[in-house]
Amino acid sequence: MLRNREIHLLFLVIGGIILVSTGLAVFVLSYQAALITLLTSIALVSCFVFFTRWRYREIERLSGYLRQISSGDYTLDVRNNHEGELSILKNDIYKVTMMLSEHRSLLQEDKVKLTNAISDISHQLKTPLTSMLVMVDLVSDPNLDEEKRVEFTTNIRVQLERIEWLVSSLLKLSKIDAGTIAFKKESISPRQVIQKAVESILIPVDIKQQNLSISGDDAATFVGDVNWTSEALLNILKNCVEHTGEGGTISLSYSDNPLYTEIIISDNGNGIPKEDLPYIFKRFYRGKNAGGDSVGIGLAMAYSIITSQNGDIEVTSKQGTGTEFTIKFYKQVV
Repeated sequence: MLRNREIHLLFLVIGGIILVSTGLAVFVLSYQAALITLLTSIALVSCFVFFTRWRYREIERLSGYLRQISSGDYTLDVRNNHEGELSILKNDIYKVTMMLSEHRSLLQEDKVKLTNAISDISHQLKTPLTSMLVMVDLVSDPNLDEEKRVEFTTNIRVQLERIEWLVSSLLKLSKIDAGTIAFKKESISPRQVIQKAVESILIPVDIKQQNLSISGDDAATFVGDVNWTSEALLNILKNCVEHTGEGGTISLSYSDNPLYTEIIISDNGNGIPKEDLPYIFKRFYRGKNAGGDSVGIGLAMAYSIITSQNGDIEVTSKQGTGTEFTIKFYKQVV
């Protein structure tokens, strides 16, 4: 306490007041009055010093607490239920400490997620790159017959397209996560979005001779982005086509009510195992029935796009019976 310049100045002022008041008491009243004035002043100063010292000790404790926080220790608790400025300050410091602790936990989680993502990406890129390196060596052999050369060249092209799709998808996901994509807010028809998404799967549907049906209320509308929403539906439809056998059925229906616009995509394919259902929208998750070329990013992208537009997506499935994706775009967020 005595290290503070303001305390030195305060003592000088108080000392001057005591001397002046004692001297005036001697000259104006009497020595007894001067003595009483002096003793009273000393008692008041002593009380002041005691309480000031106590306050500075509390401030010193808070300083030590803050130093511990800066070193990464968030376990201390300085809260109390008393009234006063120091109690309010302690409680506010504790609140800030809890906020810092939560931010630290979130940063740690983000660090773990980033590490896992880099590991997953490296794993996904390693396999096609290794395959292409082997095929490039084979293609460079002058004695290789033309038929094999064409086969290896085609395989290299397929692997490059897979890498290009993976990198493109990851860039889209990172933009969505960072909030740098400005989704358009236009009144659009579910049929318009569905038809745009279906165009890209007509060839594989035709190859597998699958039945594709679309039905719904043409008056239905919702607010969203046509291109991004169709991208989300396309990723779901690709999953349905992949896990539905030849001659299977894929159905799309849509409806409208005062709360939300609903799009349902269903198939009668292999279905999703019960233990995989909680994780199918997680990035890089590959279920038991995942194909050999599956990366585990399509449904994760669909989930991010839909939820970023005030939407929700749910899935129900039963092995051997089929899968149903229910998408809801809410009219107003409460």
